Amino acid sequence: MIPDLVRTKTAKAGAFIAAAFIAIVLPVVGCNSKTKPTPANFTQVLNSYFLEHPECLFSGVRFPYATSDPDMTKQLNTLVKSKMLESSYESSVHTTRYTVAPAGSRYAPRFCYGHRTISTIDSFTPPAKGATGFPETHVAYHYTIQDTPVWAKSPDVLAAFPEMASALANGGSGQATLAQTLAGWQVPE
Repeated sequence: MIPDLVRTKTAKAGAFIAAAFIAIVLPVVGCNSKTKPTPANFTQVLNSYFLEHPECLFSGVRFPYATSDPDMTKQLNTLVKSKMLESSYESSVHTTRYTVAPAGSRYAPRFCYGHRTISTIDSFTPPAKGATGFPETHVAYHYTIQDTPVWAKSPDVLAAFPEMASALANGGSGQATLAQTLAGWQVPE
C-alpha cells in the first residue's frame, strides 16, 4: 500500500512539473514566433534583406563607361578624385571614358555605399492573402544607412550625389510588402 502511495505522489508531482513547464514555456515560444505580425519580426526580416540588398549609386552602368553628359561627368569625376575611377578624355567623340581604378574594384560597377538598417516600424496592414498566395502585409518604416565606406563620406562625393548625402545624414523612410510563410516573414522577390 505504501509503494502505491509513493507512486501516486510521484506521478502527481511529475504531472505538476509537466503542467508548469507547458504553462511557462508555451506562451514564451508562442510570443516569439517568427510568423506573428510584429514590428520585431518585420525589423529582423527587413534588416536581413537589406544586408543582401545594399544602397548603390548606379544600376545598369558598366565600366568602361563613356559619357558626354555634363552632370554625369561631374559625378563620375568625384569618383576619379576619390581614386575609385580613372578617366581619359576622347576628343574625337567628345566624351570622357571612365574605367575602374584598383581601389574601386571592390565597389564597381554599382558603387554601393551601405545598407539600410530599420530604426522604426511605423505601421503595417493586417495580413491578408496576397499575390504570392500567402498572407501579406504592407509595412512602412524608417531607416538609417550603416557600413558606409570612407570614399562615400568625402565632401566632393556627398556634394555630387545629393540623394546619397541625404540618406547618409538623415536616413529615410520606405515601404515593403512582406509575405508570411511557414518559416516566418519574407520579402517576396
